[in-house]
Amino acid sequence: MRLLENPSFSFIPTRKIGYMISGTLILLSILSFATRGLEQGIDFLGGTEIVVENVGTLDALEVRASMAEVLDGEPEVKTFGTTGLLIRTASEREVSDIQRDVLAQFQASFPDVSPEVVQTNVVGPRFAADLQRGAIYSVLGALFVIFVYIMLRFEWRYGLGALAAITHDVIIVLGIFSLFQDVLPFSLQIDQAIIAAFLTIVGYSLNDTVVVFDRTREYLNLFKTDPYEEVVNRSMNSTLSRTVVTSVTTLIVTSILLFFGGDVLRGFSFALVLGVIIGTYSSVYVASPIVVDIRLWLEGSEKEESNKYKRKERTRI
Repeated sequence: MRLLENPSFSFIPTRKIGYMISGTLILLSILSFATRGLEQGIDFLGGTEIVVENVGTLDALEVRASMAEVLDGEPEVKTFGTTGLLIRTASEREVSDIQRDVLAQFQASFPDVSPEVVQTNVVGPRFAADLQRGAIYSVLGALFVIFVYIMLRFEWRYGLGALAAITHDVIIVLGIFSLFQDVLPFSLQIDQAIIAAFLTIVGYSLNDTVVVFDRTREYLNLFKTDPYEEVVNRSMNSTLSRTVVTSVTTLIVTSILLFFGGDVLRGFSFALVLGVIIGTYSSVYVASPIVVDIRLWLEGSEKEESNKYKRKERTRI
């Protein structure tokens, strides 16, 4: 059964509404970056990260003040799941010493709980800096390769449209991570897993965008006398059923991962859910509309230059 049989939505004529929505979300994301920043994980900051379970409903602030007595300065303490706490410290002591001191402090300050260390991660400062630099290079490199690929397969205007859509997706997802990092009941730290999620988002968004571009190129050869904007809008409607079916099925899988995948995968799966939704939106209201506007702008510039040339010729005569 085919969904959305013969749709005729006005995507291109209403593209300015999409620009306003995207511009607002990007502006909010930038403001959140400037005021709240991003919560970086131990992969990019360095230090020791310990997950302690079976601590009941202890207040994270009380635990942080208590742990400052045995660790080098106040650590970062956040809830982890329903009965766990995540403790991150910049202490450079041996991991076994840190674990022993943390458990001893729990028993001394909170004798009613039975803490158990279930996970420990250690990253050195130099390695963390290398990981951070590598993550930035990987994302920028992926964007550059995608632009070149689209430019060679189609033309440079399509490359700019795809690049704008992908950048749009990454900025908004990062903005949501920044805005809700202390609100949602799970960690939104930016670590290697989240970088992998962003690269997955880039690939997913590109997939939808290329399908629309390919149909546009096909229709431009079939409807050579029709206005360019109408051909692009027709192409988007003809691929809409495929886009919706793909997005819904992918969203079902990522949502299951979000709700049942456990605390460790919550941030990763949350990024994928956001990426599917925003990537589907951008392939319709960002990528193709930008290609249309670039073409219209170039045609207007060429027409203006032609009119100037004709006026000069008439003046000479």
